[in-house]
Amino acid sequence: MKLILIIDILGTIAFAISGVLTALNKRLDPFGILIIAFVAAVGGGTLRDILIEAPIAWMRNLTYVYVIFGSTIFAVAFRKRLGHIRRSLLLFDTIGIALYTIVGVEKGIAAGFPPIICIALGTITACFGGVLRDILCNEIPIIFRKEIYATACILGGSAYFLLHFTPITETFIVIISGAIVFIVRLLAVYFNLSLPSIYRKDETQD
Repeated sequence: MKLILIIDILGTIAFAISGVLTALNKRLDPFGILIIAFVAAVGGGTLRDILIEAPIAWMRNLTYVYVIFGSTIFAVAFRKRLGHIRRSLLLFDTIGIALYTIVGVEKGIAAGFPPIICIALGTITACFGGVLRDILCNEIPIIFRKEIYATACILGGSAYFLLHFTPITETFIVIISGAIVFIVRLLAVYFNLSLPSIYRKDETQD
């Protein structure tokens, strides 16, 4: 099995679980939980494939569907062992964006796009499933808040191309790039780092 396929499957698992945790937090019924898990897991990849006019991966390979079903059942069955939902959601969401950033970049490269477009595709793949998950659960998507989220994906995607100018092997480039996304996101949360705000403190919402 190719490394990129393994990463894609692992990303699917991580985002499916993040979808389940979000749905559980909103106390949705079993069907709602499955839908949120599915949307979170394949939403970004579906948009990516549509943009690059490629076959939609989960419709061509039912392995993704089986993985989502299995991950949903696992997360529901062991929800008590996942600890605090908020902390677990952060972990699985961060794992998901790290893995999916690399998948999106690789897909862009395979389609022959320039680096900046590949980085954008990696960011879309990593973030859009979470956007749909949050919208359906009546939450403001993380990417639209001040939190460092998409920025971590951009940094990881950029590192992927920069590391190709070094003698590092492809496998380690993938690992390092994904680790950059993961570490940047966790550090931003831990130290409460965010992008600069354009609003003054005295400004209020209407």
